[in-house]
Amino acid sequence: MDLDVFVSAHRSEWDRLDALLRRGRRLTGAEADELVALYQRTATHLSLIRSSAPDPQLTGRLSRLVARARATVTGTRRASWRDATRFLTRDFPAAVHRARHWWVPTALLSTAVAVLLGWWIGTHPEVQSAIAAPDELRELTRPGGEYETYYSSHPAASFAAQVWTNNAWAAALCLILGVFLGLPVLWVLFQNMLNLGVGLGLMSSAGRLDTFLGLVLPHGLLELTAVFVAAGTGLRLGWTVIDPGPRTRRTALAEEGRAALGMAIGLALVLFVSGAIEGFVTPSGLPTWARVAIGVAVELAFLAYVFVLGGRAARAGDTGDIEESERSATLPMAA
Repeated sequence: MDLDVFVSAHRSEWDRLDALLRRGRRLTGAEADELVALYQRTATHLSLIRSSAPDPQLTGRLSRLVARARATVTGTRRASWRDATRFLTRDFPAAVHRARHWWVPTALLSTAVAVLLGWWIGTHPEVQSAIAAPDELRELTRPGGEYETYYSSHPAASFAAQVWTNNAWAAALCLILGVFLGLPVLWVLFQNMLNLGVGLGLMSSAGRLDTFLGLVLPHGLLELTAVFVAAGTGLRLGWTVIDPGPRTRRTALAEEGRAALGMAIGLALVLFVSGAIEGFVTPSGLPTWARVAIGVAVELAFLAYVFVLGGRAARAGDTGDIEESERSATLPMAA
């Protein structure tokens, strides 16, 4: 293709499209129809130039022109409270519900690993001595010791913010690292279960298992569920790399990746709730049964949110991905 001849033949159309775009909303009906037709033709011209005679300067100009025209033709979508409501009532719970076949087994297996680690540490003094010296262990597990005062060692608001930041970062790591075949996710998950198992083992060996559960359960049920959801989703993302199913690998990763990004936002909100409980309820003067009851109630509410509200949204076709009309930005071709 002779690029100079092609430019001379179509320059007037591009200039006319540019002039119509500058007029904005002041177009007549006929001019609006003309703008759409010129947009389609210019998009076709851009495709031809890219494939036959790529010229960086001309390609850049036409790309900007087509992008402006597309925004004018399709309109600019602005975020609103309606979007936030849809995300919280449909997109996020549906995405978590769809991932249940990954995160529920992850939760069960991880909990079993934490319990086994706790039993192993609690029943083997030599393992405990490898963790810390006997005097340090006694200081850690005694009534009013370091383990117990950890939850009240800082002002509640700042402690809750610190906990939320750390947990949100761990959840984000699980989601982000999932694309690397899921292996880093297993490491992050194991580290969390190891910390839980160490506390379980040391406190049980000191005869203070009830205190341990009273400190962990109020916030830990919801917090660990969020971590399990993130880890399960990360593992599913890693499996998508290996086996994308009937979709192309690129399409599958795009769809699952967008859903995972939305889940990261939703899980940050869930972890905010668990962080608030850890900062204000766990170290409070409420009786143990009341603190545990709050944790159980919040956990049951989240599970109902996922399996009832999320299940309904998933059956209605919601996947947690963006709307279908926004998934593709392919250029239209003239008839």
